[in-house]
Amino acid sequence: MKKFNSKSCEEIMTTVYKPIKFVVDNLLAQGLYILAGAPKVGKSWLALDMCLSIAKGAKVLDQTTSQGTTLYLCLEDSFARIQNRLYEITDKPAERLHFVIMSESIGNGLEEQITVFKNEHSDLKVVFIDTLQMVRNESDSSYSSDYKELSVLKNLADKLEITIVVVHHTRKCSDSDPFNMISGSTGLSGCVDGSMVLIESKRGSRKAKLHCLGRDIENAEINLQFDSNLKKWIVTDKPLDCKNKDNIFLAALYVYLKEHIDFSGTASELVNALKSVSDETFYSNRLTRDWVQNGYTLKKFGIDFQYKRTRTGRLIILHYDHERDSSDSKNSTVVAVNGEHKQYLANP
Repeated sequence: MKKFNSKSCEEIMTTVYKPIKFVVDNLLAQGLYILAGAPKVGKSWLALDMCLSIAKGAKVLDQTTSQGTTLYLCLEDSFARIQNRLYEITDKPAERLHFVIMSESIGNGLEEQITVFKNEHSDLKVVFIDTLQMVRNESDSSYSSDYKELSVLKNLADKLEITIVVVHHTRKCSDSDPFNMISGSTGLSGCVDGSMVLIESKRGSRKAKLHCLGRDIENAEINLQFDSNLKKWIVTDKPLDCKNKDNIFLAALYVYLKEHIDFSGTASELVNALKSVSDETFYSNRLTRDWVQNGYTLKKFGIDFQYKRTRTGRLIILHYDHERDSSDSKNSTVVAVNGEHKQYLANP
């Protein structure tokens, strides 16, 4: 009889797992995403802009990208039409951007084709499939068939550690919840890691709102304006700008350990210790989460850590090794210390 491969609550909460990587900050992490919108609303222009920006390592929608190879399956276009679009948006070819106009379908070779491309381009970051309907086999749009088909792409994205974005249509009828407008059953939105729905405020106005929802991203509504000269969507507000609490915690911990080298004590004692380098309020019940979830970054900063259980409680043991500190001193944040602002390293 097969047994469950279970893990205890404490084991999960104290294990440093590989961090989730974003290909577009705050918008696209590794996994499967839907980009939906009405026909001719400008989804393909947005998809092309994202692909080109990621290939060049440039910002898109005011968000930083992780540079790497991008693969765009333009399954409703020809290479001539793709060429026209590229010259509309840029005059410099991007070496890491590749296009396909024909592919196999889900379950009939598409996964193998993407896997082979990944093996040939180890830095592959994202695959856009435009459109989902062109790679589907099922004509049935029931919850089970929708979920089953997309789960194949979801498992592939997880296995290859890449982002896959499927471009899809919305229904003609409006809804107070934009994600209910995604064509098909709720099996589509239920399977993916995130959804983006592009809705024009008025048909043909070239003003739209991008509704974003996902497991690893904050819910957001981004106001956009389509620039007809640049042929791209431009952000008209800054809804994603926010204070990065993780960076503030890392900065405070980094500064403290550079001065003291070692720390051994409870979470409450660490909170009190960090008061000497930061006026930010930290909470003892969140410290373990913070240093476990930022474990990879701490190691890059030359910080070793252990989490031990004793008869009197749980101890956090930290050590800073200057020789293994490979962080970039140009990346820094401002930490308030006793009312004074000092600049310290914070970003990985």
